[in-house]
Amino acid sequence: MIEEIKDGYVKVEREHGIATIEFFHPQSNSLPGKILDALAKGIHSEGLNKETKVIILRSAGEKVFCAGASFDELAAINTEKEGLHFFLGFAQVINAMRKVPQFTIARIQGKCIGGGVGLAASADYAIAVEGSDIKLSELAMGIGPFVVGPAVERKLGLSAFSQLTIDSSMWRSADWARRKGLYAELHADIAGVDDSIIRLSTTLSHSSSEAMHEIKKILWKGTEHWDELLQQRAAISGRLILSDYSKQFIKKFKEKQKT
Repeated sequence: MIEEIKDGYVKVEREHGIATIEFFHPQSNSLPGKILDALAKGIHSEGLNKETKVIILRSAGEKVFCAGASFDELAAINTEKEGLHFFLGFAQVINAMRKVPQFTIARIQGKCIGGGVGLAASADYAIAVEGSDIKLSELAMGIGPFVVGPAVERKLGLSAFSQLTIDSSMWRSADWARRKGLYAELHADIAGVDDSIIRLSTTLSHSSSEAMHEIKKILWKGTEHWDELLQQRAAISGRLILSDYSKQFIKKFKEKQKT
């Protein structure tokens, strides 16, 4: 199944109990609302599929796994309601990854920025290639990592999350991300990443679905309130993105892209 979206897509492939969900957008795999919606629906759908034993989340291309929110759509937000609706897209993807009974494996083939860090943190197991550096750039935009924050803090801890949030212009290396727990594995090349994903997903596809579901419930214990929490966080981002500071930042960023 493939859902074509203007300038991008979300594609789902299934084989031997392994569902691979791939997304793509030409602007460094940034995420407009339609891709966020398709991702959330695709993950939720696989969660309901009794034949699916494990879910792999990946993006197409090289160098960038996900650049976070679409600046085109951020620039088009004119009301708090529109802002809430956009940022709820990230909340829905995170909650879908949290709620599905299957383990999710993230294939990280490049840099993660903002919401991309949130996707990596929401996976149950992330496997990355060297060079997959990370940055939470939201404060520089005049907002903050409110929606992805709970997932990032849960995976990396409060101290590392604070460092990423406060020094929003500084890249942290892939090795830093591995040492802090964001990445379970870090490989020298993408072949190593793919070999490891094949090994792990194949093993999990032959494991007990019931046992994996019970383990996942334990791993995500304490997040049962995230439906409400992430909606509250999305409202904060939706309000702040309307500030003069954010509007000017987005305008300058888009002008820089054109040069």
